[in-house]
Amino acid sequence: MEMVMVKTSKSEKVSKGMQGIFDAIVESTDKFCEKYLNEEYKELAHRATAALCRKRPSPLEKGKVSTWACGIIYALGFVNFLFDKDTKPYISATNLCESFGISKSTGSSKSKIIRDALKMYQMDPNWCLRSNLDNNPLVWSIMVDGFIVDARQAPYEIQEIAFEKGLIPYIPDDI
Repeated sequence: MEMVMVKTSKSEKVSKGMQGIFDAIVESTDKFCEKYLNEEYKELAHRATAALCRKRPSPLEKGKVSTWACGIIYALGFVNFLFDKDTKPYISATNLCESFGISKSTGSSKSKIIRDALKMYQMDPNWCLRSNLDNNPLVWSIMVDGFIVDARQAPYEIQEIAFEKGLIPYIPDDI
């Protein structure tokens, strides 16, 4: 039985040369998340910033801290539907960008650079808020013998294997 899924590292390690940039950006995203969002966005912003710091060359080496901080939150918001009024937390893209003192077009363009660099997409399991995991079908999609299967509907033995391989965040039948 073959099961396949790709996960990204959740490390926040960065090189000494990028540590200052990392610290400045996460200070900015932390303040924003504490005021408008939540701890989950704060953690994802740390991971995204670290991942961007590890890129060679890192796009973060050029440009303003506030612009990159906004772009990171914008990109994570895109993945998690932050701009949809029916979600909690919610903020408009315009208000997000204004909070960082940049235009919506600049925030959107930085977000696109970040999403491309980190291969982010809407409902991306690697960048999904923990609170959205249960409702995200992509988190539970695994490939078993060439077929895409919802792990929540799979036999317990397959759920165990998927969990052990890190393909799903927990075993649904154990809850």
